[in-house]
Amino acid sequence: MKNNTKEASVKPNQRNHATHFTHSTHFLTRANAFTLAETLITLAIIGVVAAITIPSLVKNYNEHAWLTAKDVFEKRLEVATRQMNTEEKLAGYSSTMDFVNELKKYIKITRVCDNNNITKCFNKEVIWNEGEDPIDMSTIKNAASLGQDDWDTDTVAVQFANGVNAIIAYNPNTTQEPFNNTFAATAASMAILYDVSGNKNPNMNGKDIAHNTNVTQLAGVTGCLLPEEELGFCISQILGPQNGGYGPLTKEQCEEQKGDLEISECFYDDDYWAGAVKACGGTKNMPTESQLIDLAKYVYNTDSINGGTSVTYATLDTEKAAQFLSASPGSSSGCFYVWSGEERSSNGAYGRDFRSILTRWLNDGRNYSYKLAVCVDN
Repeated sequence: MKNNTKEASVKPNQRNHATHFTHSTHFLTRANAFTLAETLITLAIIGVVAAITIPSLVKNYNEHAWLTAKDVFEKRLEVATRQMNTEEKLAGYSSTMDFVNELKKYIKITRVCDNNNITKCFNKEVIWNEGEDPIDMSTIKNAASLGQDDWDTDTVAVQFANGVNAIIAYNPNTTQEPFNNTFAATAASMAILYDVSGNKNPNMNGKDIAHNTNVTQLAGVTGCLLPEEELGFCISQILGPQNGGYGPLTKEQCEEQKGDLEISECFYDDDYWAGAVKACGGTKNMPTESQLIDLAKYVYNTDSINGGTSVTYATLDTEKAAQFLSASPGSSSGCFYVWSGEERSSNGAYGRDFRSILTRWLNDGRNYSYKLAVCVDN
């Protein structure tokens, strides 16, 4: 009698293969799994790495955002004042308020406050030097409070439409050159202290508070522009040539003042080194070769820089260079040159250049018009 029971559709060797495949898959799944302890350790490592790196990333982002906002604002302000210069609307105002009322036609200003109501448009306090008490901004009432002793004008606080708050003092001696496209109108016409983040913290000079022209002290409060404990000496002022900084002396002016300034000889033409010496109050208030070496060590983040005329290859710290140049009117380039107080002859004086990948001590012509006057408290 026939057996009508159907054979299973899977042959024995196929069944064994399927069973083996199932067991293998199960084995692989278990072998690749993480235990709870391994997962927690991994998460802890990620947390530690994040705690170390995120603050640095945030700081770099904030610094970049601040520098970008600063550059954009100054460019807009420069465009506005250049246009005023072209239309012969830049000069001829007896007060800062009159000037600001005209400025409003060229750049959008949402609020204006006179010098009795400064803090209605600007921060109540600003930390000018780290570690010092905040400065009461309600006391910043005239141009002298912004470092311009020879401008007889009051200050005015404004709020720009892009969120920047500022305190402005107008230069009543401003001249205009409507046919000169290279005229540095912004620096020549005003001293301006501004905050690119409005009333939000940190409200600190060199962080979100910036300035162009000679705003190196406020309401009689002075201090070192860079950390004295790191430099080993105090930089009290940094001035660019002209545009709110310092100008050259003629030979006649140099001859009249060289005794007081401790200058031995005078250049036959425009003498920018002598002008820098005068701006700082004499060669004794100019940096020495040793001090400029210390400055180079600071802005290059290295101790390998030495004296003499040799070239030292190093990479300029752009953040520290920007901090240094932010105190110098009319200076924005990442590279710079600083006069020393050391005179070589009637034609030359010594100084140090600070370039992107090298720095050196060298003698240059006293008529060079792009070098910085750095004043020190010796």
